[in-house]
Amino acid sequence: MNFTVIDMNKWERRSYFEHYMNVTRCTFSITANLNITQLLPVLRAKGLKLYPAFLYMVTKTVNAHREFRVCFNKEGELGYWEKMLPSFTFFHKDDKTFSTMWTEFSNDFDVFYQNYLDDMNRYGEVKGLSAKGNEPPNTVNVSCIPWVSFTGFNLNIYTDGRYLLPITTCGKYFEQAGEILLPVSLQVHHAICDGYHAGVFINELQEMANNCEQWLSPDPATL
Repeated sequence: MNFTVIDMNKWERRSYFEHYMNVTRCTFSITANLNITQLLPVLRAKGLKLYPAFLYMVTKTVNAHREFRVCFNKEGELGYWEKMLPSFTFFHKDDKTFSTMWTEFSNDFDVFYQNYLDDMNRYGEVKGLSAKGNEPPNTVNVSCIPWVSFTGFNLNIYTDGRYLLPITTCGKYFEQAGEILLPVSLQVHHAICDGYHAGVFINELQEMANNCEQWLSPDPATL
């Protein structure tokens, strides 16, 4: 959980950061359809769930790029975490509320998937905003709205505008022209990310979906 403070005098993004924090403080969001035509059948064949696979893809992408790990620490210093963990929402069907949960991340999908299952088995029936508690500061927010295939999604955060980490939301997947598409919305702070970075994020998610068999371990029965 190492946090590296950014040296503003050497930071190539300083002028952009200062403009979008002090002159035109703003966030922006982008929504795109992730093609999961190859991913979904592989998950189903292995008896795996889409949501934890999506959490893995998002967190791995976040950890691959410093821009998605930049934030202020509790001392108010600007820097970036060495590694992020997913903090995600899940739904309670009985009372139609939701809770948040964080899970230890591993680049090994099997390990991460088991961490997810263990946490859901232990805390999945806990009600309230935070089911697990003791959430570390190096978490990135991911959520799902599985009831609608949205074409756009935007969070309106009424704070001091200093929340810098990305927020990712997926919707209900749907079929179109023989392909299975998953709407994905990414919200970022313009002080840290530009359109280029948003494009990198979405494109790398797509690459992971296209090459899912590289990170989803093969079925032992096929070995």
